[in-house]
Amino acid sequence: MYIALSILHLLVTLGLILIVLLQSGKGADIGAAFGGGSSQTVFGGRGAATFLSKLTSALAILFMLTSLTLTILASQRGTSTVVGEDRPKPSPSAPAAPAPTTPAPAAPEAQKK
Repeated sequence: MYIALSILHLLVTLGLILIVLLQSGKGADIGAAFGGGSSQTVFGGRGAATFLSKLTSALAILFMLTSLTLTILASQRGTSTVVGEDRPKPSPSAPAAPAPTTPAPAAPEAQKK
């Protein structure tokens, strides 16, 4: 189910990108906000909602729902990790230097006096 929903989410995302890129910009609406000629129409400067704008709204709602569902499913899957549990143990610290087995030579004449 998680993989199927991920594929659906990817397809919705690609469709949303394509639909948004197909639509024309709304650069003329700023002029209508400041008293432009088409500001008195019933539906605004562009007219009624086009098929592409309705499809954009539907895909955006579907995108939000699949995102929310994938988030919930991912939190219920558990805490799995890519890194396995077979991690190498840290190496022990360097062994202490062994004690010298031969006695240190005595200082020559300076200690005898």
